[in-house]
Amino acid sequence: MNQPDFLLDFLGGNAVVLALAAFVILAVFLGVRIVPQSEKHVVERFGRLRAVLGPGINFIVPFLDRVAHRVSVLERQLPTTRQDAITADNVLVQVETSVFYRVTEPEKTVYRIRDIDGAIATTVAGIVRAEIGKMELDQVQSNRAGLIHSIQENLANVVDDWGIEVTRAEVLDVNLDEATRAAMLQQLNAERARRAQVTEAEGRKRAVELAADADLYAAEQQAKARRVTAEAEAFATTVIAEAIAKNGLEAAQFQVALKQVEALSIVGKGEGKQVVLLPSAAIDAFGDAFKLLKGKS
Repeated sequence: MNQPDFLLDFLGGNAVVLALAAFVILAVFLGVRIVPQSEKHVVERFGRLRAVLGPGINFIVPFLDRVAHRVSVLERQLPTTRQDAITADNVLVQVETSVFYRVTEPEKTVYRIRDIDGAIATTVAGIVRAEIGKMELDQVQSNRAGLIHSIQENLANVVDDWGIEVTRAEVLDVNLDEATRAAMLQQLNAERARRAQVTEAEGRKRAVELAADADLYAAEQQAKARRVTAEAEAFATTVIAEAIAKNGLEAAQFQVALKQVEALSIVGKGEGKQVVLLPSAAIDAFGDAFKLLKGKS
């Protein structure tokens, strides 16, 4: 028996075994599915949803089940879109937005919506127009964080039925036409001029208040000085009165003579005076003072 005849006899006798082995290998190949971490697979049986396979090794029924959709669960960025909107104060603006999302329930995404990017873009445009229509231009410019929060919250409520999670929404820019830009610039310059005038007026007012406070403080200090002087003079008068009450007329005459001597001393200290003319009563004043002083001693 030659070699070809031997091979034919061997294959003929083991054809069933070989066919069975091939069938098992094919069944294992079709029944075992390895899903990457970044994907989820949607399995159909006779055209209907059977299961959603997660990352790792999964088993399906060969020849009955098939992987109909391979859906990426990585975060995606919607292409930047620009839509026109009119604010509450009738200003036309162009808003650039960008949305980030990811698929969380692939069975909803593949069976409920066809063009997910287009659907989200249309929804974002409607939400942006509705939200900006509630706000004035100044609020759109200053409260961009609130606008982003409103867009993300409203969008999340809409796309929940599509198995989508909105991870982030951004308002990239708010553009105005040239006429509106020129009007805003003129308004800004006028506001700056008004603030400068107000600041200058407040400065002048503050200077006047400080000057008035200084004058008031000086007057208070002068009044205090006059009160102290008056109190000192009153005390001196009281002392002199007590001395007169105790010593009689001689104490009063002594004080008068002493004042006359002090006055003459002050006159003699004047600048440029080489000769001092004394009245005839001045000598008598000195004498009276010494007599009274001698009398006291």
